[in-house]
Amino acid sequence: MIEAINLTKSFDDITALNEINLKIEDGQVFGLIGTNGAGKSTFLRLAAGILKPDKGSITIDSRPIFEDSDIKKQFFYISDDTAFFANANPFEMATFYRKMYDNFNMARFRELMDKFGLDPNRKISTFSKGMKKQLSIILGISACTRYLYCDETFDGLDPVMRQAVKSLFASDMTSRRFTPVIASHNLRELEDICDNVGLLHKGGIIMSKNLDDAKADVHKVQCVFRDDSSKERVLENLEVISSENRGKLITLTVRGDEEKINNIMRAESPVYVEMLPLSLEEIFISETGVTGYDIKKIIC
Repeated sequence: MIEAINLTKSFDDITALNEINLKIEDGQVFGLIGTNGAGKSTFLRLAAGILKPDKGSITIDSRPIFEDSDIKKQFFYISDDTAFFANANPFEMATFYRKMYDNFNMARFRELMDKFGLDPNRKISTFSKGMKKQLSIILGISACTRYLYCDETFDGLDPVMRQAVKSLFASDMTSRRFTPVIASHNLRELEDICDNVGLLHKGGIIMSKNLDDAKADVHKVQCVFRDDSSKERVLENLEVISSENRGKLITLTVRGDEEKINNIMRAESPVYVEMLPLSLEEIFISETGVTGYDIKKIIC
């Protein structure tokens, strides 16, 4: 488990992270969401032992990460700014990482290079941005580490490649001990892959939530009421987070037990009623609205 306790990091007079408390359990996909400058990259660099905390701690299995060479073998860090040796080709990079990581799987590397259609002997400097991202992911997967830190990993990948990478992550999670930690400024990119998501804003964690738990407690209901008095009775009996009207069609975001919500709605015999799935963005809007944040200004 990765755990940050009162984690703080400043650069001169800029506080990048301010007393962050966060747990990332093993065997899940954890998404770290936030705008540029929110502190996502700083958090990953602290988790990778590149930076030293000014205050607080960040550990893996209760072991501080900074300057611990053994614990650093348990993760692979993919930076937003992909970097490779000058004039190197993919095979040479794989050979280097095989010396760094005891479990590096060269056969898996060759297999993935072939599946992604990348030439292992071509100079990386001639690769496009998307190809370099793909290579970084292939190297990270082939390292067979417990954790894979991904900083804006999907940025620069086309939709087909994004799905291919997500499938790779899912496959490895079923076959070995593997936990991807993905930082992104785009909430929608992570909607179909993350189990838990943390929202960073201005160096602080606004919230960290298991998505299944969040979806169990917040619901979206579309309905058409028979009359205004019926509508008022329903609104009085439900914990309505938000309401949107489009003519007679009303969309409610409601907190509470699904069965209880259904019973209250159907007791009024509405003309139309349907429970709809919540998007990840809608969950975050519902969870952060009460704290005074305009989530639509924070996420894309």
